[in-house]
Amino acid sequence: MKLSIIAAIGKNNELGGNNTLLWRLSDDLKLFKQLTMGHCIIMGRKTFESIGKALPGRVNIVVTTGQIEVEGVYRAIDLNHAVELARETGDEEAFIIGGGQIYSYAIDLADKLYITEVDAEFPEADIFLPSIDYNDWKLMDSKSFQKSDKNEFHFEYKEYIRK
Repeated sequence: MKLSIIAAIGKNNELGGNNTLLWRLSDDLKLFKQLTMGHCIIMGRKTFESIGKALPGRVNIVVTTGQIEVEGVYRAIDLNHAVELARETGDEEAFIIGGGQIYSYAIDLADKLYITEVDAEFPEADIFLPSIDYNDWKLMDSKSFQKSDKNEFHFEYKEYIRK
């Protein structure tokens, strides 16, 4: 099974603030849905709470030491347990979708990165993607999106595989 990280970040690796996204990018949300639909998604408790429900059409796995009693959500005690649960589904690719702490644990395990780079800075951010050494990764694809009525900021979507 391939383990992939999918994240949208500001110019300073900002992921979010006050347990929410800091931008509105309709085209990025469409990409996220297209890529993750039918797959396992692995997230931390705070990310799950920010979403507020299980994302339909995906196997939702939440890493937490607490209890999760939501239909359609599996609880994992740590990232290794979450990866094992995803592997048991037979999925060929599982996605780490956040947050910052889960990304920091997953970066050394990941086979692929799907990174949306938002062309803006967000001083109100309080969660950040850990630094990634892009020398370890090969850029496979990129696509640019312009600011529009659907996208609050210009952004670039990039796919990498580990070298």
